Amino acid sequence: MELCSIASGSSGNCICVGTQASHLLVDAGISGKRIETGLNSVGLKTSEMKAILITHEHIDHIAGLGVLARRYGLPIYGTQGTLDAIRMVKSVGRIDEDLLHPIVPGQEFQIGDMMVHPISISHDAADPVAYIMKTESKKIGVITDLGTYDDNLVEKLQNMDILLLEANHDVRMLQTGSYPYPLKQRILGDRGHLSNVLSGRLLGRLLHDRFRAVILGHLSKENNFAELAYETVRLEVSMGENPYKGDDFPIYVAKRQEVSQMFCA
Repeated sequence: MELCSIASGSSGNCICVGTQASHLLVDAGISGKRIETGLNSVGLKTSEMKAILITHEHIDHIAGLGVLARRYGLPIYGTQGTLDAIRMVKSVGRIDEDLLHPIVPGQEFQIGDMMVHPISISHDAADPVAYIMKTESKKIGVITDLGTYDDNLVEKLQNMDILLLEANHDVRMLQTGSYPYPLKQRILGDRGHLSNVLSGRLLGRLLHDRFRAVILGHLSKENNFAELAYETVRLEVSMGENPYKGDDFPIYVAKRQEVSQMFCA
């Protein structure tokens, strides 16, 4: 299995996950042209995608969805609450109802040769989910836009080979920054976004000897930067109650405007 970040950040998100036989997109929060260009850079085409999985209806996850649906006729999967909310977003435009496929958190479904497991997460959206994609021997997770996590989520995220994990903000930068107070409280709340510290603590509970790589994603442009996210997560892992150190495995940071390498499990 493999994962490539086409874009990841508060300004737009699109992740490609696949196998040698099939690929899909998780979210389409940037323009269709950027998605096509990004996929081309790793030898893929938008028309080859088997589906688009939508985590939730915020515009940084669906900005290019309507264009892709109308141009390529790609099937779209999301919870009923998410699909209903997308229908209300005027900028997305009309999407053929036959392309919309409602899913239920906790109920697996198949895309190509991958099984997809949607997981409920805590975020201020209609019915948000994160996604785990797996084959018989490999497992990849795309886990962003969650304000908190619990033991149930930790259990579901065990035995990952590759993980794209949110490290949205540095708490001090957010608290002292220019955001209005209500927005700060939203981001810091249980239905907001995962801080660098919480990202590192969660990662520390997911590591195992066969873990290949973590890619930190959905970084805030105003309240974080790549080096800070990297060092904070690495330190939290090293200080945590686990047998691993932050240097024991690769940590990467997904960029907002640049396509990542293809990470292979």
